Amino acid sequence: MLEELRVRDIALIKSARLEFGPGMTALTGETGAGKTALLGALKLLLGERADSNDVRTGAAEAAVEGRFISGSIELIAKRRVSADGRSRCSLDDEMATVGALAQRVGPLVDLHGQHEHQALLSATTHVGYLDRRAGEPARDALEAYRTLRSSYRAALSARDELAERIAQAARNSDYLRFVTEEIGRVDPQPGEDAALEARLPALEHGERLAEAASEATRLLRGDNGALDAAAGAAAVLAKMANVDPALDDIASRLTEALALADDVSSEIRTYRDRIEHDSSALDEVLSRLSALAGLTKKYGPRLEDVLRTRDEALVALADADAGDVAMDAAHAEVASLQLLLHEAGLALCGVRESAAPDFVESLAAAVADLGMAGTRFEVSIEALPFDTWTTDGPHRVEFLFAPAPAQPARPLARIASGGELSRVMLALKGVLGEADTVETLVFDEVDAGIGGATATAVGRRLADIAQRHQVIVVTHLAQVAAFADAQLVVSKDIDGDEAATSVLRVEGDERVAEIARMLSGNDSEASRTHARELLQASR
Repeated sequence: MLEELRVRDIALIKSARLEFGPGMTALTGETGAGKTALLGALKLLLGERADSNDVRTGAAEAAVEGRFISGSIELIAKRRVSADGRSRCSLDDEMATVGALAQRVGPLVDLHGQHEHQALLSATTHVGYLDRRAGEPARDALEAYRTLRSSYRAALSARDELAERIAQAARNSDYLRFVTEEIGRVDPQPGEDAALEARLPALEHGERLAEAASEATRLLRGDNGALDAAAGAAAVLAKMANVDPALDDIASRLTEALALADDVSSEIRTYRDRIEHDSSALDEVLSRLSALAGLTKKYGPRLEDVLRTRDEALVALADADAGDVAMDAAHAEVASLQLLLHEAGLALCGVRESAAPDFVESLAAAVADLGMAGTRFEVSIEALPFDTWTTDGPHRVEFLFAPAPAQPARPLARIASGGELSRVMLALKGVLGEADTVETLVFDEVDAGIGGATATAVGRRLADIAQRHQVIVVTHLAQVAAFADAQLVVSKDIDGDEAATSVLRVEGDERVAEIARMLSGNDSEASRTHARELLQASR
């Protein structure tokens, strides 16, 4: 629901703040006062294109801000348009794009005006209206259809990918076999190159490393070696144990050092015994590294790339070898899902065809109350070729409209006038009732070209819709405005050479005066009396 709208420096509006509540709000005022500019400001929040001409003459930028409440969630949307046409947007004080604005705010408001490119003119939207009228059966049938359509398209894509892999493998089979054989002759193992590289130092310098290890072992463990000397020193100190604590600490540390030196000596000896002295082992490692390097140069740069190339080639060859069997299975899967999809499409079509008569009958009755007696509607459900089925179904749904009984029904976009379209949409909103999920409905010039009893019927229908939605209506008819729960008067004030638009909420006698002006153009007592009667009757 739109709670508040603030507008600054748009068209003739220097500054305006409008508060909206639930129910129906009427925006009234003389022609040219600025009602259109207020709706234009709202459209900017809905993501419509901005124009530098929207900016009030002499101002650096125009700004519009809206506060929306949907359930327990509050959303603040802002948009600024500079005099050079640049636009800036924000959502909850976070920078946003115009697209994000349209995505977040657009679904909250349904705006219908005589000169708008309305959703009703696009046949692609009609199926949604019919489904909302049909209710849960249509929702369930559409969900089942979409699930199967998604599965079918996935199976179709998998089959096509398999066919391409098989064809590619067939084209490259000689090369793929060469790759697998060449890599297979070397038979590289994961991480083998790193392991061989780690062995090289010991192989290349084995003799010198062995000599160093042997000499170190002799110095530690030989006669009068370091270990013997350290052991002797420890024995000498042990004789003076418990005489001086300071010496005891030194003796303890020497004992620890002796144990550590003994461990190191053992490790050196083990290392020495492990060293490979065989020159043929070095040749083997170098030869193996050379073979691996040849593969990585060709299929690398890493050994992992070589292994992946081999595995992919093996899979491709397997696809080619098992191509007929795999393709048969893929074709069978596609055919099975296609059959199920056809059944789901027929079921969805059945639900819609069943809902159509009641829908058009209710719609015709609703527009008859709005000055369009004799109007006839039809729902065209046209089957589509299978390869053009969409997420909305296997058929094209379009509302057809005949303004008089003797005339043939034709698409709304071709023959309905702007005023008729507005009233059809108004009737549609009433027919859909609770199924219509948009919270705020804005109607502009829905009363164009009507008056008298039809105007009263329009006002009553708007008030009825306002029981389920927030309704904002721009109107010139007192019969419509009288049904509103709140009335905002838009007026143009002249101050010297400058004109500015102001918005005032009217209640009590002020509202009576505005209704009187709308009825007769003056504020006479007779007009006020008529206005009071009209307001009383609307209640």
